[in-house]
Order: sequence, then structure tokens, then C-alpha cells
Amino acid sequence: MNCMKNYTDNENRRILKSRRSFIKNTAAASFAIASSDFLNMAGIVNSEGVKPEETAWYKRITRWGQTNITEKDPPGYDIEWWRKHWKNTGVDGVIINAGGIVAYYPSKIPLHKQAIYLAGRDLFGELCKAAHEDGITVFARMDSNRAHEEFYKAHPDWFAVDSEGKPYKAGELYITCVNSPYYNEHIPSILSEISKLYHPEGFTDNSWSGMGRESICYCRNCKESFFAKTGKDLPLKKNWDDDAYRKWIKWNYSRRIEIWELNNQTTKKAGGTSCIWSGMNSGSVSGQARSFRDLNEICSRADIIMLDSQARSDAGGFQQNADTGKLIHGLLGWDKLIPESMAMYQAGRPTFRLSAKPATEARMWMIEGMAGGIQPWWHYVSASHEDRRIYKTAGTIFDWHRKNEKYLINRTPVATIGVVWSQLNTDFYGRDESEVMTELPWRGITQALIRSRLPYVPVHADHIDRDSENLSLLILPCLGVMTDKQADDVRKFVKSGGAVIATGESSLYNEWGDRRSDFALADIFGAHLSDGNNADLRKLSVETYHTYLRLTPELRANYDGPKTNISPNPGKVRHQVLKGFDETDIISFGGMLSPLKTDKGTETLMTFIPQFPIYPPETAWMREPVTDIPGLIINNLPGNGIVIYLTADIDRQFGRYNLPDHGNLLANLVRWASKDNIPLSVESPGLIDCNIYRQPENLILHLVNLTSAGTWRQPVDEYIPVGPVKIRIRIPEGVTTRKVSLMVSEKEIPFKNDIGWISFTIPTLTDHELAVIS
Repeated sequence: MNCMKNYTDNENRRILKSRRSFIKNTAAASFAIASSDFLNMAGIVNSEGVKPEETAWYKRITRWGQTNITEKDPPGYDIEWWRKHWKNTGVDGVIINAGGIVAYYPSKIPLHKQAIYLAGRDLFGELCKAAHEDGITVFARMDSNRAHEEFYKAHPDWFAVDSEGKPYKAGELYITCVNSPYYNEHIPSILSEISKLYHPEGFTDNSWSGMGRESICYCRNCKESFFAKTGKDLPLKKNWDDDAYRKWIKWNYSRRIEIWELNNQTTKKAGGTSCIWSGMNSGSVSGQARSFRDLNEICSRADIIMLDSQARSDAGGFQQNADTGKLIHGLLGWDKLIPESMAMYQAGRPTFRLSAKPATEARMWMIEGMAGGIQPWWHYVSASHEDRRIYKTAGTIFDWHRKNEKYLINRTPVATIGVVWSQLNTDFYGRDESEVMTELPWRGITQALIRSRLPYVPVHADHIDRDSENLSLLILPCLGVMTDKQADDVRKFVKSGGAVIATGESSLYNEWGDRRSDFALADIFGAHLSDGNNADLRKLSVETYHTYLRLTPELRANYDGPKTNISPNPGKVRHQVLKGFDETDIISFGGMLSPLKTDKGTETLMTFIPQFPIYPPETAWMREPVTDIPGLIINNLPGNGIVIYLTADIDRQFGRYNLPDHGNLLANLVRWASKDNIPLSVESPGLIDCNIYRQPENLILHLVNLTSAGTWRQPVDEYIPVGPVKIRIRIPEGVTTRKVSLMVSEKEIPFKNDIGWISFTIPTLTDHELAVIS
């Protein structure tokens, strides 16, 4: 708490006043944006007063198409058919294969190998010309991290090699080194050639970041560059505790940013200031980490993010797409665009490149992306298909998007809950187990929010101070790695009257993943490591254990089961966060906990029950039914600040097993900590993802029905309608609602005003609905 004393009394009063004012009326604060910002966001004018038709193309093009050309396609590529398909699906931008591994035009760059069946045809040039004649923007697609044997033999020093000097390969292709002239000279020369010959509006690149972190390149270029930057030799092996390996990770991240900047300098010099290079990026933070692509740094430089995230995982579900959109917009800004490659073929589990994905599966992925602020981009592999169903999937959704795009862009989210993340945490806390250590907790907490219809926004840990102004609650889901600055920003938020829920080992590790002597946030957690507590929960978290959590106080006054040796507590009342658990004194856990010391004034509402045998059943009895190891601690701080420290990683367990008790507990904690300061209430059966946005004259509610037989197992082949869906939305003070329009059902519906809230009912929700409150 000492750091809090650094604030002056005046600053304390100012911050408290600001926070309390916001909590009093979140919706009003949500609309407190300058009119010039609104005009900019709405596309009426930009910050320089420029009208939409003069706005840069990368802020205007909202529907994309891509036919990923195979080497066999050029002889029979039917350009006229594809021009009709562009028109029928309403795309205003296309991604066309240009060069890299192979060229689809007659390149004069040495060793820029032409596609095997190109036979001198200028396919890229023909397609680029056709698109421009049709008024369609062109992104020239590159694929630039591999080359054929002929190239390798000509320049073996341009390729990545292992510690024995053997080249890394992917199938028959050789993997190029990011520190070699291949990236510094060869690729820029191709970008310049294409720009000058064909004038595409921009470039995108499928595999621009080179070899991932699973392999270390020991070529001369890497050895010299790494030593020049760090004064160290390349690490001999993966070792997260080795200083050289840690610096190798950081050095690789920096190199990818250098490539990003070099390619943009190249394309803008050759094609003009609006000819941008935008790579491609993954929708997975773990995937970005494995590829050394820093989302935060990239978004700070990007004009547009081309997102390569083509299908859902069973674990993440469709909702993963909306979550990705919000997470990236939180870095990029909501005034920029995030087109996403959406596979029309059977991508995911399993993958069949030439078979049509079930239309219901493909469309739901697209819908959830739109709900998170992503723009649609149909994607085929090959220019001709025997499974002709593939061509009918995108049209319906693209047509709906065209009619309603003004409500799907240039908007900002309305939410009072922020879920904090960082790629640094993925790297140095998650390390080689990021799926378990960081992805599962994130998935668990966000899924708990979605199933309870609680709108949230992702908040990068470096942006807590910037982005928390309109938030009443921050959630740190197993945010094990935190910098001192990030921890200070959390303290500042709490001191201003905000609430925090932290789980697992949040703040226990520094930016390199080294364990601190105590939590960086121990003062506001009201909890500290016990002497001798050296348990490495990072290793223990990989497994599941037969452990439980005891709810306190125990409620045995109304207990009508067999007698036990544990004493009842007649007349005791439990805390509100344990609402709904009146008929049990335990819940399943699955993780491990270590002893902690708690500060005076804190409340411990759950304690740990150590594991005991499951089998044989005769041995399945608690050896130690009661301990003082805390699983849930509540700390009420001066200034109305609330901190809930859920030492038990229930978020990780819910992400892993989807047990309702875990989801209900997490939702209880969120509602209580935010003092029910939630701008939305939705009552309906089923699983519905709810996202609210604001525009100058509209509130926009996008509901996506995730209820189906394929909710957790792809693909889904049938939508299951739910309803009625009863909705209440908080309305800013002084704002009058004129009408409520449903943009999927294409009708207006009646509504009621009720002291700062508006309520209405959607009779049936099939796949999605977009409600516009004007």
C-alpha cells in the first residue's frame, strides 16, 4: 500500500470523483465523446476534415474475396467467371496471388521462380486489371518464407540452418532466414517490381515472419546480428531461464518489426504513400507468440490488420472470433478495419481444401466475426471446384453485410468489464505451455461472461491506465507475468474506486517470468506467500487433480443428509458471491493450492481440500477435509475499491472442463464486484453472445445464438432457435429512444422506457440479430 501514498490528496479526490461519477451512470459516460471524434468515427469527416470518398482505401473497403491460386490453376483460370462471382458476392476488395515462393506473373527478379503451369501467362496482371476495371481494390498476396532447391543452391547463406549447419526444410522447400538478404533485398525487389508494373493498392503476406520459435537458426547472418545486438552467442537450446535465450526471444520480435517497417517503406516508395504492406496475422495470441509477431507493436504501426483466422477450434467455439475482433480493435482502434480470411472450404478439424464447409458452420464463424468488429473475406483454395456448393455460402451473408455495414463499423463497445491480457504473459508465463497457462484461463473467464450475457472488452496490460476510464471492473485471468508499471496501474484503478478480480498466480512473476518473493499486488490482494512456499504451480497446472474447495461458512443447519464429523454452523449466512450454492458445502476444483498469509480485514470464503484417491471407490474419502489454505479472498479497500483474489484458478478449470459450478461462481464474482453496474440484461434460454456498441445516434446490440448440437464440436449443420429473448439496455441520461429496429428480421418492434432503461423482446433468435436503438 506504500505506493498509494505517493498520490496527493487533490489527485485522490479528483480520481475518486471521476470514478464515482462514472459508476453512477456508465451509459452516459459511454457517450461522452467529442463531436469531432464522432464525425471521424462515423465516416462523415476524418480528423483533417476529409470526406469519405477521399478517405484512404484501407478505411473504406469492407468486403473481401480471395481465390488462393494453386500452381495448376493458370492454364484454365476463368477470369470472367470470377468477375461475376466478385459482383454476385458484393466484394470491393480482392486478394490475388502475386509472388514469393512462386510468381504468377513474368517476373524479371533472379530466382523468382514462376508457377509450374504459368507458361508465360501474366495471370496476376490480368486479374489485377480486371479487378481495377470493376472498381475493386487489389491486395497483392505474397508468400515469402520458403524457396525451391535451385534458390538454395545459389544462395545457401540466405537460408536457416540448425546447429550442425543443416538447412531447415518444410516438405520440399527450404526455409529462408529472416536476417538474410532474402528479406533485406530479394523480397523488397519483388515488392518494388509488382508495384511499378501493376499498381496494386497494397500487399499482404501469408508467411512473412519466417521460422517460428520452435527452431533456432545458426546461420552466419543470425550469429553476427545477435552478437551485435546483445553481445552474446546464440543460445544452444531452448531454456527460458537462460539469459541468452530470453534475449533471443526479444531479438526475434524486434527483427519482425524491422521487416514490417522495411516492407512498408519499400511499397510506399514504389507505389505511393497509400500503397501499404500489411502482412497477415493470427487471431491467436499464442500463435502470434510462436511466430514472434507482437500484436501490440504491429497494431501501433498498422493501417489495417489482415487476419488469417479461418475457422474455430472446438475448445474456443464460434465466440472466439468475436473475442479476437474486440481484442485486436482494442490495440488497433475502432476506426480501422480487420478483414478476416474465412474459409469456405472445410478448414479446422478436419481439413479438406477442396470440399465445401457446411454453410451453417461457415456462416456462423462469419457472423461472430462481424459481432466483434471483423470484416468478411471469403476464401477458396483453387480456381475451380468439383464441389460447387462452396460458391453458395458467402452470398447471403455478404449481401446482409452490405445492407447493414453502417452499423457494423465505425462504432465503439459499451462495456463496464475489462479482461486484461498481454503477449508478454503468453511468452514468459505461458512459455511452452501457453495453452494451459494463459489460453485456458482467458477462455474460461470470457466463456463465463458470455454464458451470463455480461459484455466485456479485452484490455492490454500496457493500456490499463488508458482504457479503464469507463470500466468498473478489471479481471486478471492468471496474469502471472506483470511488469511493475502494470501493477502500479492496477493499484491506481483500485484506488480510484474500481474493482479487480485476479486469479491464480497473477502478478507473481516479473517480465522475464522470474518468480518474485511475493505478489507484485500482494498489498491489494491482502495475501502473501508463506515462508517456504516454493511450489511451482506452473508445472502443477498442466495436470488435473482430485481436489475440492470448501465454502465458508458451512451451512449445515438445514442439512438433511447423513451425519458427518464436521460441525454445523446454525444461523450463518454466506457471502453474496456464493449465491446458488446453499445446498452444498464443497465444489469440485481440480487444481492445486499452496498456503498463503492473509492480511487482517480480509475475508476467506473458500478453502482448499487436498487431493485423495478416486479409485478404488472404497478409498475415495477426504484425508484432510478442512485446511486454512485460502481459495477465495475478498479485500475491501478504502475509497470503495474491491479486490477479489481467487487463488484457485477456477477460470482455467472452467476453460478446461466447462463445469457449471465454476461458470456460475465466476459470474457471481463479476456481478458482485461490479456492483451490478452492467449496462445489459438478457433473459432467454440458450447460449447467446451479446455485444453492445455505440454510434453518434445509435446503440447497437448484436446477439449471436450459439445454441446448437455442434456448439462444442464442429461442424454445426443446423441452427436451433431460442426465445423469447427479453432485453433491457441502459440508456444515457437525457437521451430519447425513437425506435428499435431488427436488421436481420427487417422490422421495427415495440419497446418500453423504464427510468433510464429500455426494454423490448425478440420473439425468436435463430442465428443472430442486430438491434439498432435509434
